Amino acid sequence: MNVLVVNAGSSSLKLSLIGPDDETLDSHTVERWESGDAGAVGPFVERQGRIGVVAHRVVHGGDRYTTATVIDDDVISGIIALTSLAPLHQPRAIAGIKATRSVVGTAVEVACFDTAFHAGMAAANRTYALPEEWRARWPIRRYGFHGLSHAYAAGRAAEITGLPVESTRTVSCHLGSGASSCAIVAARSVDTTMGFTPLEGLVMGTRSGTIDPGLVLWLIQQAGLTPDEVEEGLERLGGLSGLSGGSGDMRDVLKGTDAGDPRCQLALAVYLHRLVQSVSAMAASLGGLDTLVFTGGIGEKSPRVRAAASGLLGFLGVRLDESANDKASADADITASGASIRTVVVTAREDVQMAREARSLVGR
Repeated sequence: MNVLVVNAGSSSLKLSLIGPDDETLDSHTVERWESGDAGAVGPFVERQGRIGVVAHRVVHGGDRYTTATVIDDDVISGIIALTSLAPLHQPRAIAGIKATRSVVGTAVEVACFDTAFHAGMAAANRTYALPEEWRARWPIRRYGFHGLSHAYAAGRAAEITGLPVESTRTVSCHLGSGASSCAIVAARSVDTTMGFTPLEGLVMGTRSGTIDPGLVLWLIQQAGLTPDEVEEGLERLGGLSGLSGGSGDMRDVLKGTDAGDPRCQLALAVYLHRLVQSVSAMAASLGGLDTLVFTGGIGEKSPRVRAAASGLLGFLGVRLDESANDKASADADITASGASIRTVVVTAREDVQMAREARSLVGR
């Protein structure tokens, strides 16, 4: 069964046709996609012939959607109702659904949720220490994100290493413009760094990651910033961009570091500190570590970041083969001989994970 995978990002639209053996039969990316523009979808769909299943990536499923779900009008309303929890992402997902609906005819459309992979986290791992009245009144909990990427990465890592999925304790590091770490065992999420929103956790391209909530209150109550100004700073002006004074692209940070720019040097140091801290915390949640996975744009393409982070994780037993690490940019084992922890690079393939989830659902 071929599956059309639709990933509507903050500015782009990625389309791919995934075959029954998870092979990519065709793909197309619209770099600057205007929401609701079905014209960008039509030509791609027409050259595929009849499409029976379409899988859409949806960032937030809340408490209601904890597995892949067939899309109907009620599900669309449910996704829209979660917009306040992911204001940048939910409207784009809805736009992608509406754009394809007009051109795929009778195809079954499936929503694949990034939060679903984390839905089974234990209460201790998903609950904030907030007033009971708040937690009863509002859907306040740690949801976690990047679930489609983490689920695929853990499974692919097991294939690369030959270790059993059921018992292997894996920490997956999805490192891109957005970033998170996830503790995984038996193909389920045990803990993760992102929480109620995709702002919590690691330092990202333009997002601050975790900060003291008291600082937010101080900025509003004492410094006189508006909530919108604080949001702008945390979401779009922070992270690597805020620290380095640049774009937030790790490649620029590394170039600046080599050129002796103290802002870039600090940005890299803060980034690595938070990353290593998160891997250690995820390993603690698992009670140990067997496999460390790097995925996402930085995780796949920056041997230097992998080497620096792994060097700081030596106390856990992480050691890289320098030559293998320098060469790796796709699925590869980069573990040093004799190391007790396996370290692998996995190409991010949310599209394959989505196709698998959609096939499984439609098959049932």
